[in-house]
Amino acid sequence: MNAAACVTIMPCLDMQDGRVVKGVRFVEIQDAGDPVACCQAYCRAGADEIALLDIAATIEGRGTLLDVVRRVAEVATIPFTVGGGIGDAARAEAVFQAGADKISTSSAAFRRPEVIAEMARAFGAERITVAIDAAQNPGLPSGYEVFIDGGRTGTGVDAVEWARRVAGFGVQTILPTSKSTDGVRTGYDLPLIRRIREATGVTVVASGGAGTLHHFKEAVDAGATVLLAASVFHFNLISIPELKRYLKGQGVPVRL
Repeated sequence: MNAAACVTIMPCLDMQDGRVVKGVRFVEIQDAGDPVACCQAYCRAGADEIALLDIAATIEGRGTLLDVVRRVAEVATIPFTVGGGIGDAARAEAVFQAGADKISTSSAAFRRPEVIAEMARAFGAERITVAIDAAQNPGLPSGYEVFIDGGRTGTGVDAVEWARRVAGFGVQTILPTSKSTDGVRTGYDLPLIRRIREATGVTVVASGGAGTLHHFKEAVDAGATVLLAASVFHFNLISIPELKRYLKGQGVPVRL
């Protein structure tokens, strides 16, 4: 299988106050290091891409910390996606100019869906990721509800139906994170991954819940082609070389 078909390993650097942090179910935040040092370490370890998410930007009503993006861009040797506080094309352009390869938008895109089309036209749909925070809600058709504002605010909107709308704008990558599995290391929310993949056909990023090597394989089997994780990498529970060797042994194409 060619390199384009390889599964992507993506460490996620959640940032707050300029530091990398990690929480459980979007709360219980603890420090996990300096973003520049973390980026350098993951580049050396063989990560394929990096996600840099300013988790406090939307709640604090500000844009992404551009100085951090610039410093990460100076040391990054692999593509990186930046999210948090990117609410319009002008802010996205500033993030791209700071050195990001791709941007991710979530709450702003939900509140004003036309911003997705604006960004896709301005920068190319392949550079836009739409993140969807979701929580189980048996009262909705898919069983999942969209949450915004860093997972704090329920919307009453079906997450899979929202994913269909997102894909309709030409977006090629959707990043769903389940509130019930985020940071708890019990495995990704596989039904959420599977339903969004089946409904949209776009690239789905598995996010929230990896705790063992097998969890990553489960996500691939559910339809994810980008495997995002944070705490297992930050706290040295699983190394990227170890993960890639495991996946290769399971028949999953990876870049070694």
